[in-house]
Amino acid sequence: MVFNINIWRIFHMKTLIKSRKNEVGATAIEYGLIAALISVGIIGTVSAVGTNLSNVFGAVSTHLSSAVSSANSGS
Repeated sequence: MVFNINIWRIFHMKTLIKSRKNEVGATAIEYGLIAALISVGIIGTVSAVGTNLSNVFGAVSTHLSSAVSSANSGS
């Protein structure tokens, strides 16, 4: 009888340990998915801002070039 109870306890402990390992693995996968989703959002935002920023710097460069040309021709 004592032997059967000890085997049951060992089996129960192993089952608890396995389920805990499964929870840790599932949590790691969830964190990985969250990190991937955040990185996709960051990449999309940076791409959109990068394109707009490139257009702004292009316009500033054009205006500066025309201002320098006007200043040089006026001298």
